[in-house]
Amino acid sequence: MSLLRRIPLPILLLSPTLIFLTLFFVIPLVQVSGLAFQSPDSVFTLSNFDRMVSDIYFDGALRNTIILLILIIPVQLVLAFAAALIVNQRRRGSTFFLYIYAIPLGISDLAAGLIWLSIFTERGYLNSILHNLGILERPLIFLSSMTPKWMVAAIVLTEVWRATPLVMVILLSGLQMIAKDYTEAAETFGCTWWQKVRYVILPLLKPSIQSALIMRTMLAFQMFGPILVLAGRQLPVFASESYYWYTTVRNPRVAAAYALMLMALSVVATFLYLLLLRTKDEQVGVM
Repeated sequence: MSLLRRIPLPILLLSPTLIFLTLFFVIPLVQVSGLAFQSPDSVFTLSNFDRMVSDIYFDGALRNTIILLILIIPVQLVLAFAAALIVNQRRRGSTFFLYIYAIPLGISDLAAGLIWLSIFTERGYLNSILHNLGILERPLIFLSSMTPKWMVAAIVLTEVWRATPLVMVILLSGLQMIAKDYTEAAETFGCTWWQKVRYVILPLLKPSIQSALIMRTMLAFQMFGPILVLAGRQLPVFASESYYWYTTVRNPRVAAAYALMLMALSVVATFLYLLLLRTKDEQVGVM
């Protein structure tokens, strides 16, 4: 008991988080780094990265990872912000809307991929509905290497449906922290709804938008389940390539190199969000 009293209170309060980060982030990161920069003889080498970059799937994985990120994140942010504004109005039915909107939060990414596979497959719900309406005579092939745009669209729809509620919850918590005095003052001065959103709500919501973008971008870089189900290796991304190198090729060192590349991209994206979405207080502090 006397030992606990000697430990500063902030460190004591942070200790569970520090232990969690050490066990599930720091130690795995050290192990992955050791695999990526070592040869089978435990000698420092960059050959694993050279093999990763020279792989025929690397360029496609990099391109597809960036393209999916660009397509998914803005759509999710807009839809989540609109939903958060609706729920924050607290009108009749808004709570029910929140519950329905948040259902995908309880569904894993692999299960979400299976749900949308049943929609887009050759004999899925979409083709069945279009055929019964007389729009199609024979089913369309959406998930094929011959139709890469449809494959990307299916993955984007799956991720938008599955992960937008997470962004919405973060933005909603930020909206509820904004004092009503600001919006009431804007209404008093005759601001329109759009002016109130643009000049009052969005600037005050910037920290929540920053947090939501950082979290969602990191998860989007790690997107794996829906791609595995809907596209397989027809649409390679960094996460799936790391998986294939570990399980199929049986080369954990190159798989670790892909994992480090994902981490580097996440760090760069986080730095850009912190730089571009700084609040006025943060800008003054930097100056």
